[in-house]
Amino acid sequence: MSVVIIGGNERMERRYKDICKEYNCDSKVFTKMNTGLHAGIGSPDLLIFFTGTMSHKMLHFAMKEICGEDTVVVHAKSGSVSTLRHILQKSTG
Repeated sequence: MSVVIIGGNERMERRYKDICKEYNCDSKVFTKMNTGLHAGIGSPDLLIFFTGTMSHKMLHFAMKEICGEDTVVVHAKSGSVSTLRHILQKSTG
């Protein structure tokens, strides 16, 4: 399963990737709007927005990029480790 995380805490980026790996997921993490976001979203199976720490511009850009794809979108206010684990548990079964 491929996962893209948008938002969250910049210092937690490595931790987010490690947690995704525990659930056998390939992951990309974008904690801020940069040039990598433009080329890097692709067609993930799961797109997670940590809305408490992201801009509206990032949200609108990402939603436009995945329009028409079969991507599951999850919005979570908190970018905590427990929130990510909970989302991945529900999504990976």
